[in-house]
Parts: sequence; C-alpha cells; structure tokens
Amino acid sequence: MQKRFLFLFPLLALLACNGLRDLPDPVGQTDWKTQELPASPQNRSGDAQAGLNYLIYGDYIGTGVPFSILEKKLTRKDTVLNRSGKNSILTYNYNAFAASNGVDVVAGNCFTCHASVLNNEVVLGLGNAESDFQKSIKFQAGMTNLVVKTKFGKKSKEYEAFEEFGHLYKAIAPWIKTPNPGVNPAFRLEEACANYRDPVDLSYRKDPNFETIRYTLAADVPPLWNIDKKNALYYNGMGRGDFAKLLMQASVLGIPDSTQARKVHRHFVDVVAWASQLQPPPYPGAVDEALAAEGRKVFDDRCSRCHGTYGEQESYPNKLVALDLVKTDPYYARYFTTTAGLAGWYNQSWFANSAPASRLEPQDGYVAPPLDGIWATAPYLHNGSVPTLEALLNSPQRPALWKRTNEYDYENVGWKYETPGKAKDGYDTRLPGYGNMGHYFGDKLSPEERKAVIEYLKTL
Repeated sequence: MQKRFLFLFPLLALLACNGLRDLPDPVGQTDWKTQELPASPQNRSGDAQAGLNYLIYGDYIGTGVPFSILEKKLTRKDTVLNRSGKNSILTYNYNAFAASNGVDVVAGNCFTCHASVLNNEVVLGLGNAESDFQKSIKFQAGMTNLVVKTKFGKKSKEYEAFEEFGHLYKAIAPWIKTPNPGVNPAFRLEEACANYRDPVDLSYRKDPNFETIRYTLAADVPPLWNIDKKNALYYNGMGRGDFAKLLMQASVLGIPDSTQARKVHRHFVDVVAWASQLQPPPYPGAVDEALAAEGRKVFDDRCSRCHGTYGEQESYPNKLVALDLVKTDPYYARYFTTTAGLAGWYNQSWFANSAPASRLEPQDGYVAPPLDGIWATAPYLHNGSVPTLEALLNSPQRPALWKRTNEYDYENVGWKYETPGKAKDGYDTRLPGYGNMGHYFGDKLSPEERKAVIEYLKTL
C-alpha cells in the first residue's frame, strides 16, 4: 500500500512549489447573472496631445535608475517617437525624466505594455503580446540595487532618486514571473507594490499589508482604443469610477507618496483624453465586401447583444457576462472575488478616498469587449490563449499547446503558430488560469456563417 502512494509526494511538492494549492475555487457564484455595468462620471476636459506628451516624456513612475549610469552605454534608438533630449537615445518604451530632487532617472513607460509591433510598425495603444515574463528578474533587481548603492552611496542624491523604485523593484521580482509567454502580470505587479505602500499616503513601508498567492495569474493586454466605449475597466469590469486614477496605477512602482500621485493624476486626465480619441488600425488585407455584408447580418443577430453594433449607429451594452454563461477560464476573475488583498487595499487607499474617487468591484464574470480593431488584437480571450479568430469561433480548432510565429495569418485572422516539442517552449493552455475553454457561441454557426462573420470582423 505504501508503495502505491509514493508517486504522489513529488506531485504534491510540485503543486506546493508552484503555489497551485493557493488557487481559488474555480466555481463562481451560480446565482450571479449577467449584468450591464453602469457608467461613472468622467472628466472629459483633458488635452489629447498633452496626454501623449506626458506618456512619452512624463515622470509618472516618479523614481528610477540614475540616467548617468546608462548614458554612456546608449546610442540613438528612438526611431518610433522621435523624441528630443535625453529621451532621444532611449527606446520608445522608456522615459528619462527628473525625479523630485532634480536627478535625471530612467524608468519604463506605459508603452512597455500598451504598444506592439504589427506589420513592422509600432502601434501605440495595441497591447503587447510579445512580452515574455517567464524568466525571473530577482537577480536583475538585486544587482541594480547593489550597483546604484555601490556607485553613489546611500546618502547621495542619486540614491535618493532611485530608492523608492529600488525597494519596489525587488518587491515585485518574485511575483511577476509567468508560466506562459505573451501574458502580462500587470495586476501582479500592482499587487506587489501596493503590498508595501501605506494606503492613506502611498508611502513605502517595510512590512506587507496582506498575503497573496505564489502562482501568477496574468492576462492579455486589451487595446486602449476601446476606452471611450467602456463604463468600467479591466477584463472583469472591476475598475469603477475615475478612469484617470485607474490608468495611473503603474505609478505605485516608483512615486514617493500621495503628493506626487496628485500631480500625476492631473496629467492623466490628459492621458484619458488621448486614449479616448485613439482609433484602431484598418485591416491591411483585401476584404470581400459582399461576404462581410452577410457576416454583419449574422453578427447583428447572434453577437451584438453582448458585443454591440458598429457603423453609423453604434451601440455598446457594457455587459459583464457571468462565468457560468461564458465558461472561459474562471481563475482570473475568481482570484479577485475570493482574495481581498488588492481590492481591499485599493478601496481603503488614496485612489478611492480622494476626489474624484475610483474603486475596485470584482465580480464573477468577464466583460464582453468592444470589437473595434479586433483583427489586430490577437491572441484572444482574456488570457490570450487562442491564437486566431477562426479558433475562437470554432473551439475544436484551438490548440492545447502553441507557439506564436511573427507571421500574420490573414486566412484565419490572428497569428500563425507552430507546435513546440516541449510545453515550456510555448503557451500551455492546460495550466490553471490559462485554459482556452469557453466562449462556445461560435460553434453554433455553420462554416459558411463563421467565414462570413470573420470577414465582417475585419472591417471593424
């Protein structure tokens, strides 16, 4: 009898090491029904051009690595934004700016996650599905702290300008390693930062505020050009209230306190204005207009109740669809409804308790998103587990293990992929939180109807 169960011990050890035993119960509230998300008042007075300027030059991370460490190692690389000054020698996803004590520092900007290469061009506002967080940055974070401390000393202005960033760089390192490529641990990063910040004044604190699981549940990055249609943000619709505050949450990585947060927030009113006027790139291939017209009829009849209508009289219902109806991987939504750490901290924090307020209200569902520019936003589902629209609307075609190539698939609309020899070399949909199940609505279409709908979706 003892020998029969010896094989279980390595398995249990693996589960414990990966934090899988900490995952929430995947079964959501069975009595919770699909609902429309209510709108919140928004400040629409922002300047879009000022918002873009702040995104590509601004100090919203607050602190960073001293520029002088990097300056001699950099050459002119910003051929995307064509920025001036110190930013001219940085790639488009980094900003050089002056910290509050006047020292020039460098930190990643919003386009690390919210820009991506498509057809050999960088598209601002398109979620970056090429990022890979599978490797730990613990060593990198530790060495960065050591180099700055050794080079300048803890009493220097350079270390003062780095310290906040340095503390939190080390804090996030253990928590943002993902089990799959192409997914983004943005909330995991925020959770790690919030865990070491006083909720009232956002100042750094040594002791954590709450416990969190070790397993990383990450997501695909949605396009920014749909913000103007939304009543709430994020895949589970939990981002309520002031969008400017919700969008500036990356600032918890480096700002020193709520005084700096208030300054950042004033600029993010402009950032919201910039995001609100974004338009998706047009489909670059040929479109069969007659077939697309047939597809529109099918779409309006079968899909528009959740995803809205498009054209001259557009509508978008802002529906949060219950887990037991959409049946997509439940772990991401369930994590926020069963774990009070981040939402609890946020709703006690400066973000929620100063005007204009924002808050997190997680529920057991996923938002049916607007489909503007959907051709460009592969992979699909909230966790980026499905590589093409064809596979999204025809679930038996979804690969269990796949690796994206850099070649666009115009026939199936999405990314061409190959099957790697090992699970660790590709996207493994068998992992909790990364399943490709659900959204089976397209399976009810005939092959002809499905082809027509996909042709129509190219036009959005």
